[in-house]
Amino acid sequence: MDGTSRISRRSFLKFCAVTASLLALPPGAARLLAQGLENGRRLPVVWLSFQECTGCTESLGRATTPPLEDLLFDWLSLDYHHTLQAASGEAAEAALEATLKAHAGEILLVVDGAVPTALGGACSTIAGEDNLSLLARCLAAAQAVLAVGTCATFGGLPAAAPNPTGAMGLGALMDQGRVPRRPLVNLPGCPPIPEVMSAVLAHRIAFGAFPPLDEQGRPLAFYGETVHDRCSRRGHYEAGRFARAFDDEGARAGWCLLELGCKGPVTRNACSTVRWNGVGNPVESGHPCLGCSEPGFWDKGGFYQALAPAAQAVADQRVSSVERGAQVYDSQCVYCHDADPAKLATSPEQVPVLLRSGKIRSHRFSLEEADLQALVDYLKEAH
Repeated sequence: MDGTSRISRRSFLKFCAVTASLLALPPGAARLLAQGLENGRRLPVVWLSFQECTGCTESLGRATTPPLEDLLFDWLSLDYHHTLQAASGEAAEAALEATLKAHAGEILLVVDGAVPTALGGACSTIAGEDNLSLLARCLAAAQAVLAVGTCATFGGLPAAAPNPTGAMGLGALMDQGRVPRRPLVNLPGCPPIPEVMSAVLAHRIAFGAFPPLDEQGRPLAFYGETVHDRCSRRGHYEAGRFARAFDDEGARAGWCLLELGCKGPVTRNACSTVRWNGVGNPVESGHPCLGCSEPGFWDKGGFYQALAPAAQAVADQRVSSVERGAQVYDSQCVYCHDADPAKLATSPEQVPVLLRSGKIRSHRFSLEEADLQALVDYLKEAH
């Protein structure tokens, strides 16, 4: 699926700057990312879809600035994809076999959908081959693998009780020795955020490696905080203002949705900081977080039931003001200022004045008063 570039230099550099910012890379990384993408060899990609709804592919296709089909296809050689490939039938399978042979050990394998293991693989086959067998063959030729969506990472909806198909995620299959082990990155979500997928792909192309991961194989840049940590309703939570029905006064006023079943406090994802389609996220639109990027989310009780007291305690954990200020600085300031806060030219006392003035274009973002005070405390300690 080779493409002809239609991307302007301006759009390309904008993409690199946004991607470097999303990945929490240090200052100057946008330039290195641009150089890596320009000088990098096209990466052979095989994309397999198993027990899934095509939502992950649909999400990836909605990445913007610029659209992925105009950008990443210039650096990816997407050799096999059930939904996007032009070929079908024997021609499609021949293309897969040719790629596995020609690029053995170099392929980036992308998988969406859970893998059924029950009934000898009879629950799902592709070209007469069961999913588990196909996955094992492709992993044998792969250099690394990207599990896209909660189904591929943790089993997702197909693995919900009673799980009649024996659906499993890639990590579990590797742990059991049922498929070859390869470097694995998990991008859970139902579906994952488009920019999360595009940023991780760009990082792999430019630097030949995946970004830093947490203990579950998720990129820390996107899954290092909970949805609750940066939620736009966090101020109402801190003030004890909760909606108790979807049509009550609190709901209309944008109050916290914790008592309506919001799983934001126990869900790690970037929904609160990376807007879907550049517009918003479910919580901002008035719907509680379902926790779709966490293992077993479908079987953890009713979606509209409040978290159990033990789980709510997670939301009540408080970090010190300095620690919270460090988080604000890392998420808002390091992209233009030095990573060392001690080198910030503006005095800590003047920072709130500057941010509230709105006179400097790059500083036209708003912070809650608690975050602003935490930032000042952090800068004072650093100085």
